[in-house]
Amino acid sequence: MVQTLLHLSRKIKQMIMVFFDIIAVLTILFAAFSIRLGYFYFPRGDDQSLIIMLLAPLIAIPIFYNYGFYNDVIRYISFKALWRIFQGSSIYAVLWGLTTFMVDVEFIPRSVVLINWLLIVLIISGSRFFIRWLLLAKSNNNVLIYGAGSAGRQLSTALNQSDDYNPIAFIDDSSDFALKTINGLKVYAREDLNELINKKNIKEVFIALPSISRSVRLDIINFLEKYPVLVRSLPSVSELAKGKVEVKDLLAIDLNDLLNREVVKSNKILFKKNITNKVIMVTGAGGSIGSELCRQILTLEPKKIILFEISESALYQIEHELINLNRANIEVFPVLGSVLDKDRLVKICTYYGVKTIYHAAAYKHVPLVEFNQSQGILNNTIGTLKIAEAAILSNIETFVLISTDKAVRPSNVMGASKRGAEMVLQALAQKSHNTCFTMVRFGNVIDSSGSVIPLFRKQINEGGPITVTHSDVVRYFMTIPEAVELVIQAGAMAEGGEVFVLDMGKPVRIYDLAVKMINLSGLKLRDKSNPEGDIEIQLTGLRPGEKLYEELLVGGNFSSTENTLIIRAEEEMMPWDKLEPILIKLNKKAILGDDEKLQPLIKKLVSDYKKQ
Repeated sequence: MVQTLLHLSRKIKQMIMVFFDIIAVLTILFAAFSIRLGYFYFPRGDDQSLIIMLLAPLIAIPIFYNYGFYNDVIRYISFKALWRIFQGSSIYAVLWGLTTFMVDVEFIPRSVVLINWLLIVLIISGSRFFIRWLLLAKSNNNVLIYGAGSAGRQLSTALNQSDDYNPIAFIDDSSDFALKTINGLKVYAREDLNELINKKNIKEVFIALPSISRSVRLDIINFLEKYPVLVRSLPSVSELAKGKVEVKDLLAIDLNDLLNREVVKSNKILFKKNITNKVIMVTGAGGSIGSELCRQILTLEPKKIILFEISESALYQIEHELINLNRANIEVFPVLGSVLDKDRLVKICTYYGVKTIYHAAAYKHVPLVEFNQSQGILNNTIGTLKIAEAAILSNIETFVLISTDKAVRPSNVMGASKRGAEMVLQALAQKSHNTCFTMVRFGNVIDSSGSVIPLFRKQINEGGPITVTHSDVVRYFMTIPEAVELVIQAGAMAEGGEVFVLDMGKPVRIYDLAVKMINLSGLKLRDKSNPEGDIEIQLTGLRPGEKLYEELLVGGNFSSTENTLIIRAEEEMMPWDKLEPILIKLNKKAILGDDEKLQPLIKKLVSDYKKQ
């Protein structure tokens, strides 16, 4: 019945409200007479009071309409509407009373006017709020809000206006809120959570603490993980600064919330050094890292941004995103092209006057590159050589390569091709020219294309199973925005030929991550000890070229920098006169697509490469 009413058109709903008010006005008048006279009163056909009663809706409805009684959406009606209802009802009651006196109906007691006024205010306002309660009470999706501060209070208001959630109470660790009632909801301590879940049939818990540190957030998530509830969280304060808290702001808990590492505040001088008032080129501008580089560069007021991308669709998407974000009218140029086309790169860099290049273009999916080895070598190693040579010819000031932890003691062609790219820059940095070459190495970034996070989320939504290659696989993780911030700062510290390594924190066991994501989705792992669980984890075996764990440093020599999350590694390199002949042979074999003959050349280029 409730759902049927909700799906009616707005006009029909207004007609129902008008019809209800007509019946209410007439019924209230009969009730007022009956209360005053002490018996059930119903006028006879020749009674003048019948005419006066039937006149009441003709007076009331136009007044109610003028005061906006029928413009309100009942589900979202606020207590501020009470004043309008009081005003409109009072004016109707007074006008009806004056009408009875003007026509001089003898047997209408004056107290009926007062009783009619009291009842009309009570019934009209009460009916609206009763219907509002009825509509909002329909959801059986009972939720708790963790955090009774400002964000929690705003969230409870938004949930009260939602069709999908029924807020039951607040949970808060602060003694300031103990046993208080906020927005009609009682505040409980976290120790009461188990009892609340069982007694109130709680389905979800929303964390409304946008300003807490990562370590505190992780503590709360670990506490909630053992309960059979779906956990969602509000984003950070900076993301919410654009406006009030809304239900749509709630996000599923993912690895962003599970990284137990505080973000180091950016060094603004380093952040702007290679970007502000300069022409910047980003290769692979449509990729996960490249697109975030473009977003952050845009905020640092460059003179121009050159988006260099081989994928037309990816280039189109990032160009239009930057156009919408561009508040300073910075010129953005979308350029289609391949990093293997040195002549085009020289022409583009010279024409636009590029000063800084962030080279993020790469093939990075390990199994795909393992199946297409020649293309991985061409794009990642030879492509880096071509754009580096173009940078020298174009007098580029700074060239920053985005590298990977898979380049360290690689067991796959993708890692070896990226280590080869690093070696190209290390060798070129020793030659005489005006370009400062540097590279930044880090591990997996969350929610990038091919990341396990969106894959696990999709598999959970589909009912499982979750696929994990090996129970002991561990990986380093970092958020994309944080990684890009550190890349920009590391590039600004470069003097030439350095390998900067980002501190990725503690590695994450992928199997444990899968279990945690299942639990935080309000589901249970299905295994031998719990055959009635919801989601199973299947071990599929290591993929070609995949290692159990990744490393970030080739050797043990490193030094600290101005940013505690950026390490300057000191690694062996191959001089250009020895490297160049290998690269020439690699290029020829890769062009021919001869993967078998590539293997000894890759081994010669990267001595610690061991094919898995």
